[in-house]
Amino acid sequence: MNTAKLKEAEYEFLNRYPGGFNHREMLIISKKHKPEKMKTLAAESFDVESFNDPVLIVENMIKVITRSSMVSVFEKPKFRDYARMISNDEKALLSKGLYEFLYDNQEAGFNMMLDILKMGKLAKWTILTICPVYFKPHREVYIKPTTVKGVIDHFEIRDIAYSPKPTFEFYRSYRDIINQMKKEVDPLLSPDSAAFSGFLMMSINKK
Repeated sequence: MNTAKLKEAEYEFLNRYPGGFNHREMLIISKKHKPEKMKTLAAESFDVESFNDPVLIVENMIKVITRSSMVSVFEKPKFRDYARMISNDEKALLSKGLYEFLYDNQEAGFNMMLDILKMGKLAKWTILTICPVYFKPHREVYIKPTTVKGVIDHFEIRDIAYSPKPTFEFYRSYRDIINQMKKEVDPLLSPDSAAFSGFLMMSINKK
């Protein structure tokens, strides 16, 4: 990773937006995404007890995904329709996968969700990572392909290679890199992982 580029991006961002994401302009942008409301929704939707009802969990996944401003408007109805069409056994596997990812064996959970989503041609990074990043906003990361590819290229991250086909190995590696990058800069740039990714995206796309 090119730390010098990261520190340069930090300097330019804080120079333009003193206070980081507490700056007035950033607060206006953040308000459109309703991060706190989405985090609360995820916390309530995916508490341990709710996983006793897989159908409820799948409906809650639909709720979170359709309300998220970070998921494409084209992907939302496709996921909703597919998630409601699959059998109860498949819903149980999707629910179990999310449970494992959030609470126990992340790799197993990731792959369980991936297998169910593949059947509906919905095995997309955005669908797989949006619920976890709201539920654990300081640890997990949201994989938006254009942003991730830009981050890897701009900050010269040589240890991993992006693939449009989701794998837990890439997810874990990219998450580790993002969490390490957060430690290298002012905490004002990372109120949560999604905001930090926003900072990185703005740094890459700056005029």
